[in-house]
Amino acid sequence: MHYQTGSGSCKVPLKRSVATDPMERIERMAAAHAVVIFSDSTCCMCHTAKRLFCSLGVSPVIYEIDQDPRGEDLSKALLRLHGGAAPVPTVFIGGRLVGAIDSVMASHINGSLVPLLKEAGALWL
Repeated sequence: MHYQTGSGSCKVPLKRSVATDPMERIERMAAAHAVVIFSDSTCCMCHTAKRLFCSLGVSPVIYEIDQDPRGEDLSKALLRLHGGAAPVPTVFIGGRLVGAIDSVMASHINGSLVPLLKEAGALWL
C-alpha cells in the first residue's frame, strides 16, 4: 500500500481498483470506504479538500487519477457525474456523492459536513 505524505502529519492511503467500467469502478471505490476523494496530485483544490478532511481528524482514501493507468477513463466518468465541471476533486462520503470542493466547503461552512462524516463512520466524536 502506498501513502501520500504532505507537509502536515496526515497520511492518507492511495488505493487502486480493478473494475473495468469506469462508472462501476467509481461506485465500487466510493462504497468501499467512509470517505473517498478522487484527486489529481497536482491540483490545488484537491490538496485543499485533503487538508480539510485531515484537519477534521478524518483519514480519507485518496485515488490520484493522474497516477492511475486508467485515470483518463475515470476522469471522463467523473466529468459526467459533475455535469461537465472539473472532475477533481470529487468527494464521496458514505458511498454518496457529495460533489466537488465547492459542495464540500459549503457543507463544512453550514455545519452539515461533520454529521455526514459521523453518519458514515469517519468520525466518532
